[in-house]
Amino acid sequence: GISGRKLNGGTTVAGTMILAHRAGIKVFATGGLGGVHRHGENSMDISADLTELGRTPVAVISSGCKSFLDIPRTLEYLETQGVGVSTFADGRTGNVDFPAFLTRESGVKSPTVVRDEKEAAAITYAQTSLQLSSGLLFGNPIPLKYSLAKSRMDAIMTEAIRSAEQHGMSGSDNTPFILGKIRELTCGDTVAANRALVESNVLRGTKVAVELSKLELRDHSVLARTLNSSSSTKITGSNTFRSPKDEKVDVLVAGSLAIDLSCDYTPLFELSTPKEAYKPALRTSNPAFISQSLGGVGHNVATALHHLGTPVSLCSAVGEDAAGSTAKNKLIENGMRIDAIEIIPNGSRTAQYVAFNDAAKDLIIAMADMKILEDDSPGGFSRWKAHLHRCQPKWLVLDANWHTSMLREWVTAGKSLGAKIAFEPVSSEKSVRLFVCISNPLEALLPLVDLAAPNEFELLAMSNYVRKHDEFHCPNLLSMMTDSANPSNLPFQYSISLGRSLIRYSSIALVDRQVPQNVLALLPFIPCILTKLGSEGVLFTELLYQGDSRLTLQEEEPYIFGRPLVEYKGGINALAGIYMRLYPPAETVTPDQIVSVNGVGDTFLGVIVAGLAKENPKPLRELIEIAQRGAIMTLKSREPVSPDISSLRSAL
Repeated sequence: GISGRKLNGGTTVAGTMILAHRAGIKVFATGGLGGVHRHGENSMDISADLTELGRTPVAVISSGCKSFLDIPRTLEYLETQGVGVSTFADGRTGNVDFPAFLTRESGVKSPTVVRDEKEAAAITYAQTSLQLSSGLLFGNPIPLKYSLAKSRMDAIMTEAIRSAEQHGMSGSDNTPFILGKIRELTCGDTVAANRALVESNVLRGTKVAVELSKLELRDHSVLARTLNSSSSTKITGSNTFRSPKDEKVDVLVAGSLAIDLSCDYTPLFELSTPKEAYKPALRTSNPAFISQSLGGVGHNVATALHHLGTPVSLCSAVGEDAAGSTAKNKLIENGMRIDAIEIIPNGSRTAQYVAFNDAAKDLIIAMADMKILEDDSPGGFSRWKAHLHRCQPKWLVLDANWHTSMLREWVTAGKSLGAKIAFEPVSSEKSVRLFVCISNPLEALLPLVDLAAPNEFELLAMSNYVRKHDEFHCPNLLSMMTDSANPSNLPFQYSISLGRSLIRYSSIALVDRQVPQNVLALLPFIPCILTKLGSEGVLFTELLYQGDSRLTLQEEEPYIFGRPLVEYKGGINALAGIYMRLYPPAETVTPDQIVSVNGVGDTFLGVIVAGLAKENPKPLRELIEIAQRGAIMTLKSREPVSPDISSLRSAL
């Protein structure tokens, strides 16, 4: 109760409508509806059910209202409240009566008639599309077998009402008294009738809900209602569903939306020493903790942006299947827009991702079924092209799950709008798609993208691809530059070894693994690279152009890796230096603190882009440590993106 005492209780139709709407339930069935009591024009005794129907967008299935109420005034009041009222024909033709609870006939014609559940669902669907705030009432007559004759009910009602008046019943005491009197006068016939009408209404409501779900799956562009629901995920950002009228966004994310399965190996016995013992055995079953969540790289980056309050739109695709419906509903529940989530028919499957992790939560292997994004048919990009142009994003974030031809379309369209482009490589195998999709990179507008955030293995795959393909041959940056710390002022190939130079800006271990060397191979095509190194931190490497403040700041001098011997104007105009800086981890995370590695890198990129998309963004070098903190929050969370990153808003 309000006073804090634990009480048992039920809810009225009005109360249930509020709870249903907060839970995202659009259809609910009940027994009978409250209404305007007889002489209500004097007593003003009007059920709160009617006013709630006027302000809560839920479709209610009921057997009309009790026959001792003033049904004509009840219907008139509902009309004033803007509530659509219909009655199921239930096998009848022509105009039918609005039901009166225990009897199918009330003597009052229903405002409108619906033939079946499909028609009722279509009405509900249309109202959802219009985003009206009022509800709908569908009268479902009691099954014919249990319906009491109208003449008998009229006589019983007259007696019950007379008795109530004699006993001075009014207000909240009136209805229970009259119902008890009716049960007494019908010798208990109302008990079976009550049960039958409730069962009938539940069945009817279920069928309406099923038909409504089919309509929503068929046409994804309908605007679903805002769901102020409680869920296991803390809702952050705006919970208001943005309509396509609110087109412009700061960031548009184009990438995968998937159902993720995470399988964490959980050995039966406590592990002591060798790290090999942390790994599951091959060719047999292993004990594990398996969890399911909504994921996909594109989804995770967009979710991070949403948590941080950045106006964002996710462009992706789902199948016409249960997984697709689940994915869209979860997005709506989290207050994210779905107007650019395309439903691909004809047997296409919603993307799925399965990760197998060892006992330390480190990824062993993952399998991804992303075929739904690998459509290379002509015109495939047209599904999203108009949306991209309407959104006019400052930043376009692409993941490598798209087919190479689609990726080319996205890159070209993004550049034509003047949007900055961030690239998430996704995996070693898919990371090279950025280069495969460009037929002649030297004729393309370099850079290919503005920023990329690969891990070490994705970085290696991309650099190897560039080195092995002649079409990506371009002037060697290092031949044009001298080491800032080398007083000889000679090009790198004539000065101290490149490896020894790079150690000062990274680490011995990273140079031994060729990490900074691989970054340098990609800089002509991607001028800003954030290499995610897990427990070793982040290696930030960026081309510097004339006018960059870092070139003159003394505190930045230790990170200026190279300066040009002469002004270099090839594909890179006004090059003035290379910035390379290794950021250590923001926090040391112990194995027992790690909950899931899924989505950690996506969270990092999402925080970075959220900062860069601000009206007056901080320098990227100041955003990295903030993004690392966000990634750690996800590392400690079961969610693919920790809702706790919303606490970083002020830092951005």
